[in-house]
Amino acid sequence: MKDSSIIASVGTTGDSYDNALAETVNGLYKSEVIDYLKENWTGVNDVELATLEWVDWFNKTRLHSTIGYVSPFEFEKRYYDNLTLSGIAA
Repeated sequence: MKDSSIIASVGTTGDSYDNALAETVNGLYKSEVIDYLKENWTGVNDVELATLEWVDWFNKTRLHSTIGYVSPFEFEKRYYDNLTLSGIAA
């Protein structure tokens, strides 16, 4: 980015907030998938399938308290539905 004269629009570098969201998701993935299910796996295909199932659950089924106990998928869908209803193109 620096070589192309591009400036980051969000985030900070070199402090405790750098990559905090990504690290949180990685930690959840590790504890909920890797550590919990690893004894049942026989190979890489099992890890890939468990990962795909977890990502689907994480986005489409998991209820999130800070967005009104709906899934992230449902929250985003409602957001775009409201944009369309208010006449703003999504």
